[in-house]
Amino acid sequence: MAKFKLIISDPATGKSTASEIEGSRAQALIGRALGEIIDGSALGLGGNRMLISGGCDKNGIPMRQDVHGGVKKHIVLSSGPGFRSTRHGERKRKLVRGRTITDETYQINFTLTKAQAEEAKRPPEVKPVSAAKPMAEKTPEKPKAKKALKKPGKKGK
Repeated sequence: MAKFKLIISDPATGKSTASEIEGSRAQALIGRALGEIIDGSALGLGGNRMLISGGCDKNGIPMRQDVHGGVKKHIVLSSGPGFRSTRHGERKRKLVRGRTITDETYQINFTLTKAQAEEAKRPPEVKPVSAAKPMAEKTPEKPKAKKALKKPGKKGK
């Protein structure tokens, strides 16, 4: 049976929470890919909509969006998840995992998106209609004095 550690981050508050799921709730994630938006109620995490933003396996090998499937592959990296360069322009062959969630996945990272429930509860803002306000006249600005440009010096003489 699948067992996952979930890291759910909320960009509005800047905080993240960790939880674990297993059994049938964890099976709902198998086959999903990075970048998909899922409903949190399927995982028992409320009615929030969440974006699958990353993850890794038991050995700490990160998942990458640009590798298809759930396999491990050696690819040449110059930036992004799974690679930290030590000098400018460096490239290296590194081991990464594909973007599909499998049984070998250990940790899955989520980012909360705006919940539809919150939008439905919030009443629409209504601006009161008022009499037209007279526009304040702008005072004419004084033109600024231009700085004198320096002439380049003569070279070689």
